[in-house]
Amino acid sequence: MTGPNKDDTFPLAHYNRLCFLKNIITNPNIVVGDYTYYDDFEDVHNFEKNVKYHFDFIGDKLTIGKFCMIASGVTFIMNGANHLTDAITSYPFAIFGNGWQDAMNRKAYPSKGDTVIGNDVWIGYKATIMAGVKIGDGAIIAANATVTRDVAPYTIVGGNPAKEIKKRFSEEQISELLAIKWWDWDIVKITQNLHHLTGNSIGNLSGSE
Repeated sequence: MTGPNKDDTFPLAHYNRLCFLKNIITNPNIVVGDYTYYDDFEDVHNFEKNVKYHFDFIGDKLTIGKFCMIASGVTFIMNGANHLTDAITSYPFAIFGNGWQDAMNRKAYPSKGDTVIGNDVWIGYKATIMAGVKIGDGAIIAANATVTRDVAPYTIVGGNPAKEIKKRFSEEQISELLAIKWWDWDIVKITQNLHHLTGNSIGNLSGSE
């Protein structure tokens, strides 16, 4: 056995509220890696509904790595939510037309770029990820956190705005894990090393390379 089929929408038999996320995504500007799952109390198709202000004409992307764990109610706020902040008013006159359509000529709404979630990231219940945030591999986002800035790999953050609670490992261990990149191993090798991956000795993983 080499684990569940990454192309199955619902990997748990008789349970349709947890899905391998890439298999339900329809928006080409949302890219999700293998084995990343989304668990929703009501309907897994709420995921795309919770990617807010994601307009085609802006073109920003949400990229999520492999083996991530995303809880119910997680929301991503994309760049379409941005208004002017350095002008006298932040009101979006231009979208209403009727003589206001030229209000943004030679101007642009602010954009913070793509939102990128690394591999093996756990995002807790009702967390909110703001536009342009980069979350590193192995990070953990606490329930109800609002993430307004980048999160370093293997860092636990929580609160509003989210702040670092602690590192999961030492800097030396984090460097070692980022070099190993177990999520890029073939699934046979991952399966063979499950007892090491669920343990706490990084040295055992290093010996598996």
